[in-house]
Amino acid sequence: MFKDRFDKLLWLLLFMVFAALAMLIGRHTSSGKTNAPAVATSKAMEREMAFQARVTLLQKLYAPVEDLRLRGDMQGALLRLDELNRSYPGEAHGYIMKGQILHQAGAIEEAVSSYVQGIKLSGNYIDRKNPLSRRDDVKRLVEEGQQIIRRARANPDNISLAAAVKNINYLRSRLAGGCE
Repeated sequence: MFKDRFDKLLWLLLFMVFAALAMLIGRHTSSGKTNAPAVATSKAMEREMAFQARVTLLQKLYAPVEDLRLRGDMQGALLRLDELNRSYPGEAHGYIMKGQILHQAGAIEEAVSSYVQGIKLSGNYIDRKNPLSRRDDVKRLVEEGQQIIRRARANPDNISLAAAVKNINYLRSRLAGGCE
């Protein structure tokens, strides 16, 4: 085994290769542990940046609808919103905007239904910390929905009132912190 210099040199080189390999493996596993928080932080930052970009895009896309709504042109706002909803089907913000317009126009049952559709697609509209939050609007709508509940109790056979009550109760549960 250690008979001559050549064998001794080979064993020494083999030992050095194993030592270097052990150091590389040790360095790789320890660096993986220290980089894990950095990777998690960068992923969180990416998510936050994507969310901010989405908020900015939605505000820019729906700005004409919001302007029409604030000027009191409900029909024009609904028409413009319908165009946007065809371009972006299934976008929660479209349902929320429609609910705001219908609520402002006095169509409470339809507004409740539209808010429910939007909130089912994205619960962010109930979150207080979200820049797109419509929590206060939903609270007002639920309070105004009490008259629908009274009408439904007086007319228990009315299916549309029963559906509106179900939607109001859904909004109430989401406001209380419930999930689907």
